Amino acid sequence: MRSLARAGLLGGDTLGNNLDRSLVLGRDAAPRGRRLPAEAGTSEIVIEIRELYKYYGDRRAIGPLSTTIERGEIVGLLGLNGAGKTTTLRVLACDLLPTSGTVRIDGVDVVERPDAVKARTGYLPDTPPLYDEMRVGEYLRFVARLRGLPKAAAARRAVEVIELTGLGEVDRDPIATLSHGFKQRVGIAQAIVHRPALVVLDEPISGLDPVQIVEMRELVRSLGGEHTVVISSHILSEISETCDRILVIRDGQIVAAGTEAELSEELLRGMLLDVSLRLGAGTDAEASRAILGALAGVDSVEEIEPTEPGAGVVSFRLRAARDVRDAVCRALVAAELPILHLARSERELESVFLELSRPGGGADATRRKRSRKRAPKAGQPGGAGDAGPARPASDEAAP
Repeated sequence: MRSLARAGLLGGDTLGNNLDRSLVLGRDAAPRGRRLPAEAGTSEIVIEIRELYKYYGDRRAIGPLSTTIERGEIVGLLGLNGAGKTTTLRVLACDLLPTSGTVRIDGVDVVERPDAVKARTGYLPDTPPLYDEMRVGEYLRFVARLRGLPKAAAARRAVEVIELTGLGEVDRDPIATLSHGFKQRVGIAQAIVHRPALVVLDEPISGLDPVQIVEMRELVRSLGGEHTVVISSHILSEISETCDRILVIRDGQIVAAGTEAELSEELLRGMLLDVSLRLGAGTDAEASRAILGALAGVDSVEEIEPTEPGAGVVSFRLRAARDVRDAVCRALVAAELPILHLARSERELESVFLELSRPGGGADATRRKRSRKRAPKAGQPGGAGDAGPARPASDEAAP
């Protein structure tokens, strides 16, 4: 039962009571045929955070943290280990109560009505809350019943999420026999079985092989639109490939927010960018170099060892003060030169992330302003220059 409680299926006070008590959680859920309370689902803002703090003892885990996330967005929470990602997600999922500040999910306050928030939230923690002795389909029907769906509706919905998450070939298998990748899929299936407004995924690709990572990426992308998705990771490429927007968290605070392109543009403004270029067989290297070097904005042109075999294939690395791909493409097409590859360096996001994650790195004040651009005005104490609120005596101990 504790694994289900951590996933937000059962309230913390349910653990000491009987199972019938947990089934009543459906009073705040919204199965088919029932409507959410008037305050929920009417706004385009699904997550609203104002000056959130969370302390473990005297240690500040997160805060001050303020942001908003809109309906249907897939947002990545990106940060190094210990930055505060998991604590933030646990607060969103009502697995932890905040020390201070305001958090609303689909219009519902996480402190005032935690059961109602859990009914609107699907949560996959770092360890999926699974019962190894149950079969996949059986387990999902069980979870759907805990979420308040009637028996027939729970059976139908279990079939739907099995198809959505690609579990058809293992739906009759005991969970204990599944691979790690399939267990992660079952974890996502239990998180969406009740059609929540918000889906919270904590490191869902951790431990997956390359094929499973691609499949998981596609599955997460498929959740956008119907659900708002918040996913945490310290793997840069996965956040970039999967999410509409990135929130970079460091030391419990959001230090940057935006798309990969926006973050790169902001931090790398004034820095030289790498552009890789590969031209096809028969290319005159010296003539190509002269064309490229004459373009406005190009600082240098370096011929490098081709990564693609073939007689006459030529590769260059350009250093430029701005994105010159459009100008490069136009010039090469005009010169009738065969372009095999033209791209900005894949290392740029990594450079941005490492700069943002470094203590004191980058223009913190500017990035904090940007990260709160979409946030409501803070109405709580504890601004960016504050040491934070005093910890209440009843606050949880560090896990």
